[in-house]
Amino acid sequence: MYGWIWRHLPGPLAVRAITAFVLVAGVVALLMFVVFPWVEPMLPFNQVTTE
Repeated sequence: MYGWIWRHLPGPLAVRAITAFVLVAGVVALLMFVVFPWVEPMLPFNQVTTE
């Protein structure tokens, strides 16, 4: 999969590296700011009880 993405990025090596970094940063930002906050209330980690 990563080879396919790398082959389809335009430009020389430096441009591909920068584009790949921007893509990875975008995916991480999407996960951190959209996906994880949406999923977090559904996780059982905050439902701690002591008896």
